[in-house]
Amino acid sequence: MKPNNPQFPLYIVSKGRADSRLTAKSLEAMNVPYHIVVEPQEVEEYSKVIDPEKVLPLDMSYKEKYDCFDKLGLSKSTGPGPARNFVWEHSMAQGHKWHWVMDDNINGFYRLNHNLKVPVGSGGCFAAMEDFCLRYVNVAMAGPNYHMFAPRKTIQKPFVLNTRIYSCNFIRNDVPFRWRGRYNEDTDLSLRMLKSGWCTVQFNACLQYKVTTQVVKGGNTGEFYTSEGTYPKSKMQVDMHPDISKLSWRFGRIHHHVDYTQFKKNKLIRNSEDKPTGVNNFGMELYKRK
Repeated sequence: MKPNNPQFPLYIVSKGRADSRLTAKSLEAMNVPYHIVVEPQEVEEYSKVIDPEKVLPLDMSYKEKYDCFDKLGLSKSTGPGPARNFVWEHSMAQGHKWHWVMDDNINGFYRLNHNLKVPVGSGGCFAAMEDFCLRYVNVAMAGPNYHMFAPRKTIQKPFVLNTRIYSCNFIRNDVPFRWRGRYNEDTDLSLRMLKSGWCTVQFNACLQYKVTTQVVKGGNTGEFYTSEGTYPKSKMQVDMHPDISKLSWRFGRIHHHVDYTQFKKNKLIRNSEDKPTGVNNFGMELYKRK
């Protein structure tokens, strides 16, 4: 594989977004290989606009056995958790030690450097994040921060340790966890890893332009937020982790707040076999668009 592409597989989980497919378009523009996982009834629709070899049908048994963390079962949408567990097992079956799993509404990736957010035109950003994580023996999950959460005119650390990783997740396959929960599955997985002593890494040097969930049709928009608001989502988070979570009212609606301060004690442990060899830009070069 080319040095400016990731060495581990990338998966997109998608539902009802064959028309928009923002993440797929972004990866294709960057010439990054990927698979997209959709429910069987949507395979044909997605295969009309994406190379059929990239389209993977979800094994629906993952929905049936998924822990939604409530008693409603399949009476309402499970969210993306089952598909995320499916790709986890799929990557392991292919012999991989890590995998990437992404939401389907990411409209590009950026490098933040010297107060500039520059669009990334190759997979070098993923390769760089992979390389960093592999330097340590106790990173369980990592990923890029949201573009909007890293203001370019504010001093940003290149990465932040031990917080929630969302929407674009680089996951170590041998950790003893799986996705669960109808809502907030990303926060829950991050917290279970952190409570077990693992580290998570959120990169500011690499960013994702995540489109607001309720703006793009499909996904969880109609099935969750449009009809029921944010209370069930926030309430489930508090039920999952009542020791560090609480409900709050912000921006005119109910949210949840999680206290991550106790995880400052989780320290990175360097891989003794890692031997730095100098600067590596992973094929990324800065140039002006014509």
